[in-house]
Amino acid sequence: MAVYLFALLTSFVFSSSLIIPFINLLYKLKFQRGAQRTKDAFDKHTPIFDRLHVHKAGIPVGGGLLLILTTLFMFAFFIVVFIFFNQKIVSNYADILSEIKIILFTFVSFAFLGLYDDLKKIFFWKEDYFFGLRLRHKLIIEVILALIIAYWIYTELKIDIINVPFLGVFEISFFYVLFAAFMIVAFANAVNITDGLDGLATGVLVIALFAFWVISRSIVDTPLLLFIAVWVGGLIAFLYFNIFPARIFLGDTGALSFGATFAVAGLLLGKNFTLVIIGGVFVAEIASSLVQLFAKKFFKKKIFPVAPLHLWLQLRGWGEPKIVMRAWTASIVCALIGLMFAFMK
Repeated sequence: MAVYLFALLTSFVFSSSLIIPFINLLYKLKFQRGAQRTKDAFDKHTPIFDRLHVHKAGIPVGGGLLLILTTLFMFAFFIVVFIFFNQKIVSNYADILSEIKIILFTFVSFAFLGLYDDLKKIFFWKEDYFFGLRLRHKLIIEVILALIIAYWIYTELKIDIINVPFLGVFEISFFYVLFAAFMIVAFANAVNITDGLDGLATGVLVIALFAFWVISRSIVDTPLLLFIAVWVGGLIAFLYFNIFPARIFLGDTGALSFGATFAVAGLLLGKNFTLVIIGGVFVAEIASSLVQLFAKKFFKKKIFPVAPLHLWLQLRGWGEPKIVMRAWTASIVCALIGLMFAFMK
């Protein structure tokens, strides 16, 4: 266990040393949050969000890009170290390379999708068509990527079961591909939606990943243990600059990548039900948005004055740090409940 803690701390120090120069670079490149009005899924402006977040205009967006690069570098570095010192790399799967390929492809492919969206928002926002990817276009690309990843999990790692506590294990054959793809797309968007307040998504993600780290340690899966370790190390370094008042944001680059990879980690651990519990805050955030979208689409009325959940709480007068701290607390409880179910016989 000591070597993985060392990897986490090394990643933390490495990422910490780069964040301030990276923030300065983002300012020079003008890779910053604009003062333009935002739009919802129906391409309509969101005056409540703009009013509550107008003070954040000008803050650099791109922390996710740095974390992705540092995590990839540190993961590759420690894999080489393991090989050089003849440390045994253990996996739950016969094909370790396929497991690593699936993790890295998810991490990088969804990052590229998010980066494209960030670039459109920041540099072409004056043109309506280029205000990010249209929702339907982004979802189509996400589904395609998720289906590829889910198919690899099914065919190369031979996973085709779901484990439901108290009910047992169910083999669902090829339908697992659809189930896994749904989970990947859902969490990619859930983390993206949650990333609306300073430190909210990053803090919740760190807590949830620590729970996954405990599970991966119990089954001794080296690739996941190592990847989560260096990932969490970078996230903690980033969180220092992302808590209120934030000096840098993740952007869609980080949020989409981290959400999709979080889902894949849960699927690779074989804890699909636990994934939903440990990621309970993310689930609550996306559920509130989906309910709102459904009501507006089919009933032409709102269920909440505004969505997602954190924005509604902010509208009710809750301070931003208060919402974030309580979300972290809720995430700790979700993680503990998830771990309890994960270790139930």
